[in-house]
Amino acid sequence: MAVLWLAAAHAASPLNGAWREVRAHDTPQAVLAEQHAGRLKSFNPSRLQRFSSNPLGSWVVLSPEPPWNNEERALTIYPAPLGAVSLYGTGGKQTMALDDFSDVVHGHGRLVWRIAAARAGSAPILLKFEPSTSLAAPVRFELQAWNGYLKQDAQWLVFASTCFASMLAMVLMALCFAVMLRDVTYAWYAGYIICYALIQGIQTGFLFHPLEWQWLVGMAPMVGVAVVALSVAFASLFMMRFCELSRYAPLLRVPIMALAVGMIQLVLLRCSGVAMLIEVAQLLLNPLLMIGAALLLVAGITAAARGSRPAWFFLAGWTPLLLLTAMTSAQVSGALPDLDWLNDASLAGGAFEAIVLSLGLADRALMLRHDRDSVQELADNDALTHVLNRRAWSERTGIALASGPSRPIAMLFMDLDHFKLLNDNHGHHAGDRALVAVAEALAHELRPGDLLGRYGGEEFVALLDNAVVEQAMQVATRLCRRVHRLEISISKDPPLRLSISIGVAVHRDGDDVTSLTDRADQAMYTAKLEGRNRVWLYNDATVPNRPGSRRLHVVEKRKSEH
Repeated sequence: MAVLWLAAAHAASPLNGAWREVRAHDTPQAVLAEQHAGRLKSFNPSRLQRFSSNPLGSWVVLSPEPPWNNEERALTIYPAPLGAVSLYGTGGKQTMALDDFSDVVHGHGRLVWRIAAARAGSAPILLKFEPSTSLAAPVRFELQAWNGYLKQDAQWLVFASTCFASMLAMVLMALCFAVMLRDVTYAWYAGYIICYALIQGIQTGFLFHPLEWQWLVGMAPMVGVAVVALSVAFASLFMMRFCELSRYAPLLRVPIMALAVGMIQLVLLRCSGVAMLIEVAQLLLNPLLMIGAALLLVAGITAAARGSRPAWFFLAGWTPLLLLTAMTSAQVSGALPDLDWLNDASLAGGAFEAIVLSLGLADRALMLRHDRDSVQELADNDALTHVLNRRAWSERTGIALASGPSRPIAMLFMDLDHFKLLNDNHGHHAGDRALVAVAEALAHELRPGDLLGRYGGEEFVALLDNAVVEQAMQVATRLCRRVHRLEISISKDPPLRLSISIGVAVHRDGDDVTSLTDRADQAMYTAKLEGRNRVWLYNDATVPNRPGSRRLHVVEKRKSEH
């Protein structure tokens, strides 16, 4: 996946290579003569070759093998070195670098020289790697037809643009969530991915060509070290919160925080402008990177083993990138010369990691929302019957009464008959089972949009939205019959089954939750007085709205229970 662009077939001319370090008073003609005499070190240009760091640079001579191509050709160096490289020809010296913005042909992800058809296909090609303070990375050389190069270059540009666009899209998404959810975890993730994208942008030259960031000229080494250190700092801060180390690996939380702080201090040293501090930062960078990588890996594995679900996402996205980084570091030392695709694999690995961690963040957000909904449900629902408790029911009823245009609304106030006698005869466990059975029966009969709640003790309330008087009475009658059909025995002598008395009140203009509930309660009280196990509609003429009626209802009900 990371190297799809490399799979494109392209005709490349076979090359022989030779090189040596630059010495004082060297001339191009003398170097070519030494190469012709076989006094230079041979190497295979199609494999990665690392040239030793030399204060004066290195000479490289490439000799095309037959059959020679005398058409327009392209000489490419991949991966593109951070230092400058000069090509010697009949027209003089042509110097190329990643941060070169002169009017020359610029390759994407590599250095490229356009070799005219007038130059003989068998003529040797002389290159000079100019002195550079940056780390000398291994490179390979390729000589191919110009049209083949253009096709390969376009494929690489599409590949790299897709990778960077993926990382940028994940960063923008994370920043939006950081603002909306006020969660700094997303901000640390965004900082980490931005730093990694900058690292890859500098290494591949994408920031220079095609983005044309000319302000980076001469600053690439310093910026590169700074963003590498910052990426580790952001990764550490992100990992601590994302993998919940305080819960799953508390002992590792302190060293990882120290790693983040240390990397930030390293950035300050590197950007200080003091030569000694810059040298110290350069010496400390690689050891801290190795320690940090091992520490994050151990922390991720520990958190995942102890049950952290986000830690598995972190390991799935970060471990492949860690392996690629380790292989690239080994390649700089001269190992793995045939794996010339590692740089582009690292670019694709960054996009892959950004997507995997974004999925992990989305999964984490869903888990947090599920936990929040669970807590809200526990706070709103009655612990025994699992219908709305009094507070939640009153809040939602108040919203229903205050929202929208005037529409028919009815309230049912329900009270179980002889419930105290049930508790006295069979115990409170039997009373709890009866409450659960009644709540299930009421919920089954009501519509999903109706608000059913436990008002307290053996009292239930229900708000019927968009229900006229006749509908409310029919529903209440059905509920009354349904509870009686549960056949919950209270006593055998005399035979007595659990039943329910229901008062019905219709919403009037100016009603609030209290006034509507009081009228339904008074209607239920009348249903009790009329013999229980029945429905009663509130009527001003028959049930006066007198002060203290709720207290009187409680007293009279207790008397009637005995």
